[in-house]
Amino acid sequence: MHKYIITDEVKKSAILRRGKLHPYENLIAKKTALVIIDMQNAFVEKGAGHAWIPNAASTCKNINLISDKIREKKGLVIWVLNTFEEKSLSEWSHFHEYLSSKETLKLRSQSMSENSYGHKLYKSLKTKKNDIFEKKFFYSAFIQGSSNINQILKKNKIENIIITGTATNVCCESSARDAMMLNYKTIMVSDACSASNDEQHTFSLNSFIINFGDVRTTDQILKIIN
Repeated sequence: MHKYIITDEVKKSAILRRGKLHPYENLIAKKTALVIIDMQNAFVEKGAGHAWIPNAASTCKNINLISDKIREKKGLVIWVLNTFEEKSLSEWSHFHEYLSSKETLKLRSQSMSENSYGHKLYKSLKTKKNDIFEKKFFYSAFIQGSSNINQILKKNKIENIIITGTATNVCCESSARDAMMLNYKTIMVSDACSASNDEQHTFSLNSFIINFGDVRTTDQILKIIN
């Protein structure tokens, strides 16, 4: 698991912008959704797909803890599933043609296709029947055409979003930034997200807490819910 420390320099920048380090001192659970990004075998289990994140498996315990708390307090738990379909090639063509090699595209299409082993959630994660499972087709779950998550949240009168999952600096940060831009109070959880290495994880969270929202630990999240 990554060890993220908010440096004095980052604290100073965040406080200069908004007057305090942590903007959200409490969360009303019924207005809160835990959004769990891409915790699928292709990313969490070594050898199961195209993009293994070594630290992802270590975050499962914390994701389960937050999930249990959110359910207990009548909030919403949403599992976001990175998914490849044929429409991905046309609607996100430049990514597949220019930013992915043929070998990478082949691996991604195989491991991210629905019903494949790589597409399934990792075995250590605990889901419940009332959880929501939503496919996404781009890095961000919130960008238009990627998923129905924004409509789901609006229908359930959600105002606060907690982001966990992988990778911190790719799909988690992309989703968290867009959620903030759609006017949700958004928090990334430092020890329930993972990236390919500590440096990428740290840079991503530093940028987010200064410019977009809040960064908290699992213990802090459990304390401020309700």
